[in-house]
Amino acid sequence: MTDDTEFTQPVYHEEDTNAEYIADKTVAVLGYGSQGHAHAQNLHESGVDVVVGLREGSASRSAAEDDGLRVATPVEAAAEADVVSILVPDTVQPAVYDQIEDELEAGDTLQFAHGFNIHYGQIEPKGGIDVTMVAPKSPGHLVRRNYEAGEGTPGLVAVYQDETGDAKGEALAYASAIGCARAGVIETTFREETETDLFGEQAVLCGGATALVKQGYEVLVDAGYSPEMAYFEVLNELKLIVDLMYEGGLTEMWDSVSDTAEYGGLTQGPVVVDETARENMEEVLEQVQNGEFAQEWITENQANRPKYKQLRAREENHDIEEVGERLRELFAWAEEESEDEEEVAEVSADD
Repeated sequence: MTDDTEFTQPVYHEEDTNAEYIADKTVAVLGYGSQGHAHAQNLHESGVDVVVGLREGSASRSAAEDDGLRVATPVEAAAEADVVSILVPDTVQPAVYDQIEDELEAGDTLQFAHGFNIHYGQIEPKGGIDVTMVAPKSPGHLVRRNYEAGEGTPGLVAVYQDETGDAKGEALAYASAIGCARAGVIETTFREETETDLFGEQAVLCGGATALVKQGYEVLVDAGYSPEMAYFEVLNELKLIVDLMYEGGLTEMWDSVSDTAEYGGLTQGPVVVDETARENMEEVLEQVQNGEFAQEWITENQANRPKYKQLRAREENHDIEEVGERLRELFAWAEEESEDEEEVAEVSADD
C-alpha cells in the first residue's frame, strides 16, 4: 500500500491485492455496456470465471458471446455467481436488484461501480451479503483499452456492508483483475464517491464546463465576431488546455501557455468565475448532499423524463452544435475520430 503520508486516503496497488479472494469464485456481470463489457472481458482474461447477465432478446447477447463469454439471464447469472456486479444504468438497478435478490445467498457479494442507489436508499441490500464498490475512474472503453495495453486505470474501492470479513480483500482482488490496481485504487466510501461524483458532473465537468463554453460563444457572436472564430476559441481549444491540466495539473498548463494567456487567465478567470459562482456551487453540493437532486432525478424518470427531453433538445439545437459540426469536417482527424466514436457507441449504452 502506498505510504499514507502521501495521500489522505489509502491507495492500493497490485502487490497489495490477493487474487485468491476470487480465484475459485464465479462473477456475474449484469450489463454489457460501457463498464460491463470492460469488466467482463478483463476479468475473463485475468482467469476469473465470468458469466454475463443479460435479458432475453438483448442486442448485447451476441456481442458478449462473440467475445468468448458465457451469457445467461440476470436471474440465472446471479443464482450461479458468488459475486454479482451490477453494471446497468442507475435508473435500472433497483428493478434488477428486485429480480435477483432471492438468488443472493449468505456470503455472496453485491457489487457496484457507482454508489447512487445504495447511498440514496433506492436499493436496500439484504443482510448476510457483502456490498462493495469498484469504480474505475474512466469510461469503460478506456478501461478495456488500457488493460489490453498492459496499463491500468485508476479506480476507487469501498465497502458498504461486510458480513464475511473479506469484503475489502475481495473487492481489491476484483479491482486488480480488471486492471485498476496496475495504476492505483483509492479507498473511499459510498457516500463520498456518490456525492463528489454528482457534484463534479454538475458543477464542473458536464454542467459548469458546457455552460461556460456556451456563454463564451454567445458573448463573442453577440459582439459581432464570426461563429467559426467563437467556436475555435471557446470550445475547440478547450481540449488543449484540459489535456495539459490532465497531464501535469494547473501548473503544467500555466507553464505551457503564453505569458499573455497566463496573465490574462490569472487576472480575469476569478472575475468570470467569482464568489457568486462558488456560492452557486455550494448550493449544488447541498442539493446533492441532502438528496434533493436524487429525488428530482428519480421523479423525473418515473414521469418518463419530460424535463430531461426538453433540455436535451434545447442543447442539441444550440447554434454552437451546427457550427461545430461543419468545422469538424475540416479537421484531418475527423474520419479517424468518427471511427473511434462508432467503437465507443457500440459499448456506451448499458444493457
